[in-house]
Amino acid sequence: MVERSTSVLIVDDNAESRLTISSLLKPHYRVFVATGGKQALDICAKKRPDIVLLDIMMPEMDGYEVCERLMSDPSTTDIPVIFLTAKSQIEDEQRGFEVGAVDYIQKPVSPPILLSRINTHLKLKRAVRELEEQNEHLEERVKERTYELEMLQDATISAMASLAETRDNETGNHIRRTQNYVKVLAEELVNMGHYADELTPEAIELLHKSAPLHDIGKVGIPDEVLLKPGKLTREEFEVMKYHTTLGRAVLMAVEDSIDFSCEFLTLAKEIAYSHQEKWDGSGYPEGLSGTDIPLSARLMALADVYDALICERVYKPAFPHEKALEIIAEGRGTHFEPLIVEAFLNVEHVFGEIASTYRDEGFDEETFNFHSEEE
Repeated sequence: MVERSTSVLIVDDNAESRLTISSLLKPHYRVFVATGGKQALDICAKKRPDIVLLDIMMPEMDGYEVCERLMSDPSTTDIPVIFLTAKSQIEDEQRGFEVGAVDYIQKPVSPPILLSRINTHLKLKRAVRELEEQNEHLEERVKERTYELEMLQDATISAMASLAETRDNETGNHIRRTQNYVKVLAEELVNMGHYADELTPEAIELLHKSAPLHDIGKVGIPDEVLLKPGKLTREEFEVMKYHTTLGRAVLMAVEDSIDFSCEFLTLAKEIAYSHQEKWDGSGYPEGLSGTDIPLSARLMALADVYDALICERVYKPAFPHEKALEIIAEGRGTHFEPLIVEAFLNVEHVFGEIASTYRDEGFDEETFNFHSEEE
């Protein structure tokens, strides 16, 4: 039998019926008694009985209404209700189940049947609660595991991106800066009313995560080309251009190793392969133009150029922030999509803040004193 701490509420306006049922149940359960519907609802709200035995024919508020109210209240909807009634028509039983009762027992009540039914429904309730607790536990474990996998994914992305970074030790925090530039640009485009269907919050987050892989193909570029402290020859530039194709090939190999579609890898491939394309078609590797260039790559194109301009490289000194703004503005409609340049100019101060936050060793703070003397 169920533990004595389990409580049962008896709701019946007939004193003899209440006494009979109470005497039967008290050896096994804590018993609450209500003489009408309003009192029953009050007891359920305050005492939270484990199960309710409910008469149907009562004055003021009948059992059907009491049950409906219990089932409509989130705090009592999980309390099983068993109707105890002299009403024996099939229609009466049907309505009882429709309003939410779990069982329907006709009076006069058989003690063994009543005890058995109560015990059965309490066991069901306990099983449901245990199942819900297990589901909650599983959901928590899934959340924890998902978080762990996301952290592992981010660490793997960072490690892969760092492969390219270590080949060119002057890029420093380049991948961290550019991924934040891309995110800021994408968010500003949406704020301006553009590309909202493509740049959903989820898509922007994927862009932020995939952007660090834009130069992964540099792992295959020879040092004498990648680290050359001067202008590349035509032949050397052709070798350098190949990093876009290599980058896509690396990511395609990863994609081929899994048996499901991955939007993150799709974006990473777009960015790695097409971030050197130009709006007017003069870029590489395919000479794409306009919106034939994936949006992800168009965003990365500006982010990558800005960072190259404001950072020292083996082949050039660092330009001041204001000079970088000027160069990018001049590239509107040729190198860069006009809308993306407009977005950049709206948030150029945020770019400066990102550059300062993720600055390389030897970074000159004055380079980003972009709140100029004109203010």
